[in-house]
Amino acid sequence: MSAGLMAAARRAGRRVAVLTMTAGELGTAEPDRWPPERLGSLRRHELRASLAALGVREHRVLDLPDGGCARFDATMVINAVLDALQPTTIVTFGPDGFTGHPDHRAISAWVTRAWSCTGFRGDLWYATVTPAFHDRFGHLNDAVDLWSMQDDAPPCDPDHALAHQVHLAGAALDQKLAALRAHASQTTGMVAAVGEDAYRSWWATESFRAAASVRAEALLLAQR
Repeated sequence: MSAGLMAAARRAGRRVAVLTMTAGELGTAEPDRWPPERLGSLRRHELRASLAALGVREHRVLDLPDGGCARFDATMVINAVLDALQPTTIVTFGPDGFTGHPDHRAISAWVTRAWSCTGFRGDLWYATVTPAFHDRFGHLNDAVDLWSMQDDAPPCDPDHALAHQVHLAGAALDQKLAALRAHASQTTGMVAAVGEDAYRSWWATESFRAAASVRAEALLLAQR
């Protein structure tokens, strides 16, 4: 979603910190082989290795239950992190959860509320994709059942609506792929399903839209 963006920021000497809500301990089709405690430990190790490949050293896991984020509200925890870090840019899922995952949707809501609590300090970006992504990679998205939306459509924002876009090639793309491969328990099956070459080009572009509409709505309410 944002590995290329994080790596570019680190190469430029900027600070990057990652806050993860769950360990992903239930994300397996083989629960007998991977009970939650064992898989959660593996996923934490993979995440550390992935972030290290990007040059990211600051990372915290809140250990909320995988698949159960909607039962909680971590807004104030995130607000405290934002107050401590004073980030100029915050990146998270859009309200659609990017893939539609309920945990991702909950996280988007928490981060957006926390950002509003800071007085909209810094820029908030939601990860998204463009119509060109759907046109080019729709068959791959369908092959791995990427979108889990029920009533909503997958994210799709035209180029002119983007706040930022990262195009990766060469060593920068190699670095991102190394970070993705570090998540072997999640990515090995995808690579096998679509092929190495297709996988390489699939996520070579990262797109982000600004949560400007959230701020505009808040300002409008404040003026009433």
